Amino acid sequence: MMRQYELVERVQKYKPDANEALLNKAYVYAMQKHGQQKRASGDPYISHPLEVAAILTDMHLDESTIAVALLHDTIEDTTATRAEIDELFGEDIGRLVEGLTKLKRLDLVSKKAKQAENLRKLLLAISDDVRVLLVKLADRLHNMRTLEHMKAEQKARISEETMEIYAPLAGRMGMQDMRDELEDLSFRYMNPEAYETITKRLADLSARNEGLIKKIEDELRELLVASGLVGASAKGRQKKPYSIFRKMQSKSLSFEQLSDLYGFRIIVSDIPSCYRALGIVHTRWRVVPGRFKDYISNPKQNDYRSIHTTIVGPSRQRIELQIRTQLMQEIAEYGIAAHALYKDGQTGEKGSGELLPKESSAYSWLRHTIESLAEGDNPEEFLEHTKLELFQDQVFCFTPKGKLIALPRGATPIDFAYAVHTNIGDTTVGAKINGRIMPLVTRLNNGDEVEIIRSGVQVPPAAWEEIVVTGKARSAIRRATKMAIRKQYSGLGHRILERTFERASKVFSKEALKPALHRLAHKDVEDAIAAVGRGELSSLDVLRAVYPDYKDERVTVKPAADDGWFNMRSATGMMFKLPDRAKTALGDVEMNSDGSEYIPIRGLSASTEVGLAPSGAVPGDRIVGIMERDNRITIYPIQASALQRFDDQPERWIDVRWDLDEANKARFPVTIALNTINEPGTLATVAETTARLDINIRTLTMGGNRTSDFSDLVMEIEVWDLRHLNQLLSQLKDLDCVSTVKRIYD
Repeated sequence: MMRQYELVERVQKYKPDANEALLNKAYVYAMQKHGQQKRASGDPYISHPLEVAAILTDMHLDESTIAVALLHDTIEDTTATRAEIDELFGEDIGRLVEGLTKLKRLDLVSKKAKQAENLRKLLLAISDDVRVLLVKLADRLHNMRTLEHMKAEQKARISEETMEIYAPLAGRMGMQDMRDELEDLSFRYMNPEAYETITKRLADLSARNEGLIKKIEDELRELLVASGLVGASAKGRQKKPYSIFRKMQSKSLSFEQLSDLYGFRIIVSDIPSCYRALGIVHTRWRVVPGRFKDYISNPKQNDYRSIHTTIVGPSRQRIELQIRTQLMQEIAEYGIAAHALYKDGQTGEKGSGELLPKESSAYSWLRHTIESLAEGDNPEEFLEHTKLELFQDQVFCFTPKGKLIALPRGATPIDFAYAVHTNIGDTTVGAKINGRIMPLVTRLNNGDEVEIIRSGVQVPPAAWEEIVVTGKARSAIRRATKMAIRKQYSGLGHRILERTFERASKVFSKEALKPALHRLAHKDVEDAIAAVGRGELSSLDVLRAVYPDYKDERVTVKPAADDGWFNMRSATGMMFKLPDRAKTALGDVEMNSDGSEYIPIRGLSASTEVGLAPSGAVPGDRIVGIMERDNRITIYPIQASALQRFDDQPERWIDVRWDLDEANKARFPVTIALNTINEPGTLATVAETTARLDINIRTLTMGGNRTSDFSDLVMEIEVWDLRHLNQLLSQLKDLDCVSTVKRIYD
């Protein structure tokens, strides 16, 4: 276990003027508070915060952050309080310790909504002060290093959490070395068999190639120095097990097929020397085509800069080279922790003439992600969006004016359009890639110039959500789809309200509705109108909210002895709100004394036919009535495609709702379609499942799309209500012999 003076010496090596008193006080306080507490390994608990602090000293972080690392578990696991820490160490350190305490028990591997909410808390805490992230990552790294002492279930959960959230978050913040170690440790517990196999193969390879890495290092260094790059260094390494496993999985390769298991870093003094070193290496050894990337000219969004190339190098080994300056190496290794913004505001030169920007691009990305919290995405969408952002590997494309757009690999022109601006994405109808019109599903490559073709009348199809790969595009498409659906309901609601107000000898207008919104529990006029269209808000309630003194008179139909279509008997029925000519067609009516909004029809008049559409409707459906030319009224579910024929005939639309007698249920017809496996017993299984739910099959038809393997069935059935129907659909979907099942609307 690290001693007090050892911790102070580690900090003073890179920060001679460090506040030694603060470090000593934090060390002693943590030691006293944790007292005799033990970890799962049996070690004193204080060893954990000390190791976290040691990890942060390797990143050369300031003494305040080191103090936070020492104290990060005190509020959670001891008698320490925020007030006490504020008094002893200051409010800044107290705030950071409390922030880490709130995140201490985050269970990110859980149900999606809870996982998303916890991720929100994590990112919000980080955005307030990035030091929270640095301590949290160091805390997670030490926990992963000592995970072998935990139970098997805990190992799996913590490893999955680390692989899904913390490792990619470290990478997104530019801390690549930490990401590599977190991924490797997680891989060890998530897939121990694969980890052990690859580790053993790497050990065998190292034994066979003993001394090879040093030989290549020496040859590279001698070549660079002989060419005038005095002070250049070369350092080699073997790739880590998880990196190898991921490549084998993504490219479907065996271990023997991997040829670039070694990587080397060349460190030079300045940026011009990077390109000189590249030329020297390419002149000496053959380059592997398509394996050159210049991240100095086009840095990654996490500030990473380097030149990557692959050569067939000494001993005819295929090796990857990374060429960078010392400052680039610090940023590549420590990411946001190396940024001058978090080193007491220093922004001076680092010996190479390079200047760090005032704010890290990685931190800018984090702030941008936090801004998306305000866009109204639900928790699951936010989680998906953030994970997509964390895991992306980039390609760089250009607008016709030369603006650089960074996108994840696999991105399409649709992603490109949304990356430029949401409005451009929403109005996209086509794209030119490098001057040629290409399909919108085309995957973009590095260096592509993309020109978006737009149309002012375009609405993004919902199917685009399955094509795009960026969280921003998916969120925008979902919002546009919701707005399109809302517009449809708003149009229906507007027509319903116009007719309701007209029957009351009133004129409907959006301006008149605004002052009454508070009575309807809606903040927006369009929301209220759409609610009427969806059946969530009564049109009469809107009328009364706008005109509180309005009193209406209603009529009711006298029950008739005869039955209507589809056995809708007098014990069941619907309630209608009808135009005057419909009331006339119904024959004898009388005043309704209860003042209800709808006219109940519990038996059907002999002079009027009221029936269901051919595909049926069931209680629970949102329904509308259409007045036919012969005064017949047909009832449709709101989803019926047949209703589109009447969009331009609002005078024929009738408001309808169900009004059923629960004591005397009746069945209602509905049609469903199934795609089933063509084998003996399938029809019997479907029929048995249907009968088990007490559902009657009226007709059954074999569709014309029959193949040797599958058959299409169309069944007209009778159910009590929508819940009864959904029970059947759910159970049919679970059958092994059923491929798909859906309800058919007109």
